Amino acid sequence: MDDIDAMFSDLLGEMDHLSQSLEEATVSSGVDATPQESSFSIGFNDLNESLNELEDHDLDALVADLESKSTDQQSSAHNDNSNPTRDGTPPPAVPQESEPVVTFPVVTTQSSRAVKLNEPQTKADKIKVALEKLKEAKVRKLIIKVLMSDNSSKTLMVDETQTVRDVLDTLFEKTHCESSIEWSLCETNPDLQTERAFEDHECLVEPLSAWNRHSENKLYFLSTPQKYMMFTEPQIFYLWKKKKSSSDMNSQAKELLIKEHFGGSTTIVPNLEGVLHLKEDGKKVWKPRYFMLRASGIYYVPKGKTKCSTDLACFVRFEKVNVYTTSSYKQKYRAPTDFCFLLKHPCIQKESPYIKVLCCEDKHTLLLWVNSIRIAKYGAALYKNYQAAVTRASALQIPYSAACKEKSNSATSLEGPHPSS
Repeated sequence: MDDIDAMFSDLLGEMDHLSQSLEEATVSSGVDATPQESSFSIGFNDLNESLNELEDHDLDALVADLESKSTDQQSSAHNDNSNPTRDGTPPPAVPQESEPVVTFPVVTTQSSRAVKLNEPQTKADKIKVALEKLKEAKVRKLIIKVLMSDNSSKTLMVDETQTVRDVLDTLFEKTHCESSIEWSLCETNPDLQTERAFEDHECLVEPLSAWNRHSENKLYFLSTPQKYMMFTEPQIFYLWKKKKSSSDMNSQAKELLIKEHFGGSTTIVPNLEGVLHLKEDGKKVWKPRYFMLRASGIYYVPKGKTKCSTDLACFVRFEKVNVYTTSSYKQKYRAPTDFCFLLKHPCIQKESPYIKVLCCEDKHTLLLWVNSIRIAKYGAALYKNYQAAVTRASALQIPYSAACKEKSNSATSLEGPHPSS
């Protein structure tokens, strides 16, 4: 693999195999899937359980939305039948793309009955109406269970138009917790022992649709201090070689550093490089290589070559992969340390040779690589997410502080004029 042409040819071959395997998986799942097997919820055993967990106003909104979709489909079907083509022949059939696992296909059997228009009075009636209508319409919505750090949970209904930022705002309202830029929605995969915090601009339905039907993956609402550390402590990533001089940087210098790297037409990626341990495919063997971060991906120095850009070989590109942190890889795969991260396509949910695993020496190095990869992958979108999070947090902080003050005053008045109060 010392020859660069051979290296890229092999890389293209791997990408072809990966795309073919993903297409085959999509086709096979589309053939075997039935309306009864389709999943509409994340974190529940069945659809009825997830609907029962919804609050009344969310369930009412779902029924109303399904009613409008059913009406729109009937009107569009009527228009198609009443408007034939000019030569009198019916229009050609257009093949439709396969829907994700979370989408209900249309049921055209005569067994599906029309639901009464009168509003149901009980929650059980509402669930019955929703189940009936879900069989009649294609729905791009999910009912998700979000776990908290104290093992409690919240049930939400999300659609394909909502971003992670929208879902976070809803969780702030439901949990009444203090709004902060550090809160994240995180997915965990017990099979791969990985974790990833969703980016605020991502559409939540899309990554969740990649989960298998009987997946043990879970969603968590957690505080992650490292989420926007590249903006709160930019010197850690852009002056990582000067550890002593960057430790006592003032706020004005930090703002200049952010403006220099994120304020232009293109985002400047941290010039990160160093020795990481690479896991061999299908083996529990780790080999040290010298890796270098670039805007397009991660490159390494082949054996016997120099750090010159012409000698670098591509390890992975960022277009189709996400970065995940891992847990207990030292025990599971005999990694040199437990500070590992991996890069994979979001559709890969089990162990695969297309997963790239790297091991760092310590926690600080892991923080540098994971967040620097996020900067390289998302660029300006990451900075916009940070600015929106700061604006949102400051807007919610004022009413939160007022509510806390009012609660404190009421508690003081109930206690009476004691000196200890």
